[in-house]
Amino acid sequence: MPSDPTKKPPPKAVSEPKQLEDQIRERAYELYESRGREDGHDLEDWLRAEEEIAREKVRSIAARSRPADAPEPIRGIFSYSLL
Repeated sequence: MPSDPTKKPPPKAVSEPKQLEDQIRERAYELYESRGREDGHDLEDWLRAEEEIAREKVRSIAARSRPADAPEPIRGIFSYSLL
């Protein structure tokens, strides 16, 4: 079957995991330094860095997918009734 010349090839995601790991490593090191280079918190720093970067990526994606004229989402605690 002939290939469609208008169809874009899939993006190369090879560098994405490496870039993500580098970002996490850099942020984890910043956390280590901000604590005064106190040893023994490497896993805690890594997990916190992962969480921060993942949260920022989600915000970035959400901001790009929201129409420019859409209002900011309301943040807060809501209760819902199941009745």
